[in-house]
Amino acid sequence: MIDVFLNSMNILGLLIFGASLFLFILAYWRMKKSSHLINESNETLNKIRREIENEKRDAYAKIKDEIYKKRKDFELELKRERIDIDRLQNKLSLKQEDLEQREERIEQAKNEVQHKEREVTRTTDRLRATETKLKSLYTELIAKLESISGTTKDEARRLLLETLENEVKLSTEKWIQKVEEDTRHTAKERSIQMVVAAMQRYTAEQVSIHSSSVVHLPNDEMKGRIIGKEGRNIKALEMATGMEFVIGDTPEIITISGFNPIRREVARRTLEKLIIDGRINPTRIEETVAQCEKEIDEMVQEYGKEVILEFNLQGVNPEMITLLGKLYFRTSYSQNVLMHSKEVGVFARMLAEELGLDGNLALRAGLFHDIGKAVTAEVEGPHALIGADIAKRCGEDPRVVNAIAAHHEEVPFTSIYGPLVVIADTISASRPGARRETFTAYIKRLEKLEEIGLSFEGVKKVYALQAGRELRIIVEEDYLDDEKTAMLARELARKIEKEMNFPGQIKVNVIREKRAIEYAR
Repeated sequence: MIDVFLNSMNILGLLIFGASLFLFILAYWRMKKSSHLINESNETLNKIRREIENEKRDAYAKIKDEIYKKRKDFELELKRERIDIDRLQNKLSLKQEDLEQREERIEQAKNEVQHKEREVTRTTDRLRATETKLKSLYTELIAKLESISGTTKDEARRLLLETLENEVKLSTEKWIQKVEEDTRHTAKERSIQMVVAAMQRYTAEQVSIHSSSVVHLPNDEMKGRIIGKEGRNIKALEMATGMEFVIGDTPEIITISGFNPIRREVARRTLEKLIIDGRINPTRIEETVAQCEKEIDEMVQEYGKEVILEFNLQGVNPEMITLLGKLYFRTSYSQNVLMHSKEVGVFARMLAEELGLDGNLALRAGLFHDIGKAVTAEVEGPHALIGADIAKRCGEDPRVVNAIAAHHEEVPFTSIYGPLVVIADTISASRPGARRETFTAYIKRLEKLEEIGLSFEGVKKVYALQAGRELRIIVEEDYLDDEKTAMLARELARKIEKEMNFPGQIKVNVIREKRAIEYAR
């Protein structure tokens, strides 16, 4: 710093010297011109010198101040560094003391561990000696027990295990029996609550819609016009509709008989329109039948779509919609099958939701469970299996297909939705007012079935099962052989078809069994 200052002072001196020389030359030059100018230049020079001296003193004072400040700052920084060094030294001293203390503790712990190791070694030796002594005592005790009891050690262990096993089995059986009883009691109460809740939540003002097959005439003269000359009108009606028109002795009534409910409804509407129109001839009959068939087809589609929209079902095949509409014209014991199917769907959904299952899947299974009844007039076989085939062909869920096929227990259940549909079907059919068949008529029908079965020779026992859908015959095994048994089944089926009216089909199951029993005394 002093060197810089000295260099600046030399430069400043040179500058002053140069300026003085310049002024001197200028003064000398002016002095030649005028002495007055010389005096003024001398004064100016003196003034400049004084200013230079002042500036020099100020510069020295500033430099001194800066040197003093730098010295103070340096001393302060040095003091701080000394304080930091002292602090670090104190920390190092403390850490060193801590390390020394830790070393002392480690040394103490090491001594303690060595002492304990020696104690453990002595204890282990004592335990080994004691173990050897106990083994010898145990061997002697076992030998004494075997000699006293007369059994070996293995035999005693086996007897003890058998006793324990029997006690555990007995306790387990008692516990299982208690759990089963509690579960059975709880399940019964819960099932009753769910069924009652489902029946209470669904109430229908109109339970059954019965499509009459009887047409009332305005007068007896109309009978003659319907029959026509030489019966041509009545024959044209029967040919066009495929139904039988029964004109009995009852005045002003014509009964329409046939198995196809759609054709029966077409025949009824045709006859009513012909009576209103008054023109009854073969040509007019054919035109009216064609018109009624078109109306019925439109109604079938309308009823089917209404049901689908009512339940907001998605992805239903058009064939299923058409068959649903046809169920409107089908009755079972005077209960409308479409209304019954809707009730079963609603009940199945309620029960499924109570059990935490898929309510929509149960709804589809219940709604479609009697879909086979729409084609039973054209296709032979149980309506449950027919409906399952239709549902499978139309892409329904396999669980829905099985629920349809198994709702009369003709095939085994593969999911929980099958029993739900059976329960819902029973609720809908057994509610008061749902079906018109009385209990007396039901008993008479079963008695008639059993009576037909007992009318054949060689029959030992007869049972009408599944609400009259199956007739089980047990024959005398010594009286009938296998060929006669098969012949008996066919004759029974023909006789039932001839003497009884029934919906769907009846399974005739003839059983021939030979049993040999002997007693060993």
